Amino acid sequence: MGPVVEFDEVGMRYAGGTPVLDGASFVLEAGEFAFLTGPSGAGKTTLIRLVMMATRPTSGTVALFGRDTAAVAGDDLTDLRRRMGVVFQDFRLLDHLTTYENVALPLRVRGREEASYRPEVRDLLQWVGLGDRMDARPPVLSGGEKQRAAIARAVITRPDLVLADEPTGNVDPPLARRLLRLFVELNRMGTSVLVATHDEGLMDQVDAARLHLRDGLIRAG
Repeated sequence: MGPVVEFDEVGMRYAGGTPVLDGASFVLEAGEFAFLTGPSGAGKTTLIRLVMMATRPTSGTVALFGRDTAAVAGDDLTDLRRRMGVVFQDFRLLDHLTTYENVALPLRVRGREEASYRPEVRDLLQWVGLGDRMDARPPVLSGGEKQRAAIARAVITRPDLVLADEPTGNVDPPLARRLLRLFVELNRMGTSVLVATHDEGLMDQVDAARLHLRDGLIRAG
C-alpha cells in the first residue's frame, strides 16, 4: 500500500524565528503505530499540523497517502482530510453542541442519517466513560471529559490515519491506558496511528515505533 505519511528533508521556520524542523525525514507505513516524542517545544505539534495540512513546510516534501500535499487543493484537500482523525491539545469541541452531537459531527457532515449512526456514537461514548454526559455541552465538562470527547470524535469514522497530540494529558493513568487501547484496537483494524506524547509510561504500554524529535531532526529508536 505504500507509506501513509512521508517527510523528506522537511524544514519549517516561522517568520523571524529559528527553524522548528530542519531537514526532518521519516515514514509512517500503512497500518503502522508510532509514537512521536521529544522535549517540550521540539515541534511535535508543528509536525502534526504539517501532516494534517493545516500549514505548509518551508522546504522539503510532505506526502500523504502517496500525494505531495503541496499539490493538493480544493475537493482533493477535503477528501484527504476526511481520511484522518485528529485529536488536538485544545480539544476544539463546539460549545453549542452536546457531547453526543460533537462526536457525531464527522458522520453528520458526511451525509449519514442520524438513525444510522446513533447506536455507534452512544456505544463509543459509553466506552470512553461519557455515557452519562452525552447531553452535556463542553462548557460544563472537565478537561478530562473534553479530552475523551475529542478522542471519540476523532475515531468515530474509523479513519485511515489518526493523529493525536498529547491525547492523554488530561486524564489519570488508568483512563490513559484505556484510551490507548482504543488507538491500539483501531490500529489492529488497519488504521495508521501517530501519537505525540512525552509520557514514557504510556509508550511502554505498546510495542510501537518511536520517533524522537530534537533539534529539528527526527531519529527512530
